[in-house]
Order: sequence, then C-alpha cells, then structure tokens
Amino acid sequence: MSTLDGAIQFVRDNKDRFLQEYKELLAIPSISTLSEHNGDVQRTAQWLADELTRHNIENVEIIPTPGHPVVYGESLHVPDKPTVLVYGHYDVQPVDPLDEWDSDPFGGEVRGDYIYARGASDMKGQLFTHLKALEALARQGTLPVNLKYMLEGEEEIGSPNLAAFVEENKERLACDVVLNCDAGIHAPDTPAITYSLRGLAYFELKIQCAKKDLHSGLFGGSVLNPIHVLSEIIAGLHDENGQVTLPGFYDKVRPLDDEQRELMKAVPHSDDEWMEMAGTKALHGEAGYSTPERVGARPALDINGIWGGFTGEGAKTVLPARAYAKLSARLVADQDPAAIKDQLSTYLQAHIPKGVDWELHQHSSGPGSTMDHKSSYMQSAIAAHETVFNKTPIFKREGGSVPVVGLLQQALGVDSIMLGFALPDDGIHGPNERQYLPNIYRGMEVYIHFLLGL
Repeated sequence: MSTLDGAIQFVRDNKDRFLQEYKELLAIPSISTLSEHNGDVQRTAQWLADELTRHNIENVEIIPTPGHPVVYGESLHVPDKPTVLVYGHYDVQPVDPLDEWDSDPFGGEVRGDYIYARGASDMKGQLFTHLKALEALARQGTLPVNLKYMLEGEEEIGSPNLAAFVEENKERLACDVVLNCDAGIHAPDTPAITYSLRGLAYFELKIQCAKKDLHSGLFGGSVLNPIHVLSEIIAGLHDENGQVTLPGFYDKVRPLDDEQRELMKAVPHSDDEWMEMAGTKALHGEAGYSTPERVGARPALDINGIWGGFTGEGAKTVLPARAYAKLSARLVADQDPAAIKDQLSTYLQAHIPKGVDWELHQHSSGPGSTMDHKSSYMQSAIAAHETVFNKTPIFKREGGSVPVVGLLQQALGVDSIMLGFALPDDGIHGPNERQYLPNIYRGMEVYIHFLLGL
C-alpha cells in the first residue's frame, strides 16, 4: 500500500478514536486572557507537546515567553524536500455570556454533524485536524517533507510576545513556506483558500476639556464639551464618498487590477445575504467598490466604542470633563500600522480646537498581507482540495486579520498557505461555537494530500 493510501485508510479507520481525543483537547479551558486559566493554557501546551512527540516530531520544547509559552518541534530528515513551518494557536476566548450556551462550553457535545465547544472551530479543531494528518503520515514511515512547528498560546490576546519570539528564533524557524491552520472554507461543500488578509491598528483616544465635571447650568454654552469635540472629530473621519480622510491613508494601498477583481467576483456573494448575516437593513462603504472588495481589498476605519459623561439611570445635568473613543483601522498589504498612528495624530492636531487636551494610545497593530496565489505551494493546496472535495477551491480575500501571516512574511520572507476548515457561521468568539465534523475528517485527508503534494 502506498504512503498516500495507507495514510488515508488510517484516517478512515480511526474516526471514533479521533473524536474522543478531540473532545479531550476541547475540555481544557485554555483561556489566555484570564489569569486563573494560566495553568490550563500550560496544560494545553503540554498536551500538544506530547502529541507531537508521539508522531515522530523531535526536539519538542515548551518555550517560555513573558506570557504564555510557544510549543516548538521539528522533523528534518528529507533535505531534498521543502521545509514547512506549521503555525497554530492553542488558546481560546472566554465563554461569556455563559447562560447563552446550550451545552457545556468545554463539554464537546455532538449534535447532528456539529460538535459544540469553545475552540471547536477557532482553532483547536483546525490544529487537531492537522495533527491527526501528521499521525497518519508518521505511521507510514518517514514524513514526506521537513516540518517545524510554532504553536502559540496568545493569539486571542493579540500575540504580544510572538514578534520577539520570531525575531529571536529566525534561524530555527527558517523555512520555505508556512502552513497556517488558522483558516476556513466558504461553505460545508465549497472549499476556499484565503490569499489576502487585512492588518490592524487599534487606538484609544482621550479628549479632555476641563479638570473636572461641571454643572451644565452654570457653565453650559460657555465652555467646550469634550463629547461635542469628539463627535465632530469622528464625523470628519470619512467624506461623503465613504473614504477615510486621514492624510496619506491611501498612499500605499494597492489598486485592484482586472485579474484581482475577477477572482473576487468568483466568490459566491449576495448583498441581501450579507445584510441578513449582519442583521442590518442597508450596506454602506467606499464608493466605487463592491461589498467583497470593500471588505477584502480596501482599508477601513471604524469606531469601536465611545463613552463619556453621565450614562446612568435618570438625569444628571453635567458637562463631562473627558470623553473617550476606541478606533480601529483595518489595513491592506503595504500599509504600515505604525504610519497610521502618525496620520491619525496629524488629523487630530488639525481638527481639535485650541485649549483641548488629548491623548492617543495605540493598543495593538499587525500588518496586512497578500500571498502569491500562483506559487507551487498554492498549487499543492489547490490540488489537495480538488482531490478531497471534488471541487476547485475559490480564492478569497478576507477582511479580518491574522497578524502572524504578515509578521512571518516580513521576518522570514515566506508566504503562508491558509489551510483550515472552519465555516463562516461557526460562531467563533460567541456562545455555541461549533465545528462541522465531516470537514474535520475531510480536512485530515486534505492535509495529507497537501504535504505529499509538496
């Protein structure tokens, strides 16, 4: 029996065992943002380290960082073959609001074709799928390519220590391509490959007009109100065509050529379905672009929160001393997250009235990225999808951010192949997160075909 046939048969013969092991992984509440779960994050790292060791991965380490650890391992026995760096994260989001879950968030309950648990889709399910493909290949003998693993425990809190880890371990992480399992497909029977992701720059703005809150009867009409100032600032961030007004914001934005627009048109899309999914009655955005283009290929600037003054029950006649807003910019490839802060500061300096104090704090940032969708590595991913799903995958540009993709592009000079099997309606980060089980098993076969195809 060939390596391919043996590995595929192994997957098909072990589905019941795999499901039980999947539940074991989901049962560990590795919530990275809550310190009371630090031990659970560490337990998950150990679970993964043990799994890698069982499947012929060597030099496995749980490497400390100032936060949660990185799990590393390698198998480097085929020097004439490509080296693939496998990326994933093993931490998960909190489960609040708990009363909206229909089952235990860490119970892994199976209902129909879905398994429900925090992390079932994002991204323990995707990581587990790859690890079982690894096991299937390891049982056949020498692995078909060289593999390195970098599995982090801080993605859900913005990967604050990953950039430093990558910089300190460039030689150890050197590879030909990255396999990023933190990905999904378009629909249960419609495979897809994401080849472009937006970056992120997240800010908090404070506007202060007085030392303390003031009586609105005594001072109303004679002093600036910070909520008024903030409202005018926010209102001016976009023009009548929906374009962002920060100076230089579009200078590095790559224009969409005809080929890119045709690729985007091939993605099944309905504005009515988009509105239904968003729960809104109208769409809005930059003039001259379709909804998929606005989301996947154009940058955006949004207000994520605004507060100030009295917001309790009843009335309080007060002029607040301070007002606040949180802002995020979604960035496309070549836009520098650091430059956005300078652009926003320049805008604020020009529009905030004299006598008003303000502070701008940047919480997080990450670059956008676009991958070569014609590379040989991408061709292997396409072929693997075609073999298992019997369909050619569609190419997608995603509006969300996976900062590690741009980070590894810049630090290691390699593209990532986004190969995972989450679905858009999996409910990630919310109650009743789920994963479509048939695609867990199909995904294992895709990973097998992909690695052998390389």
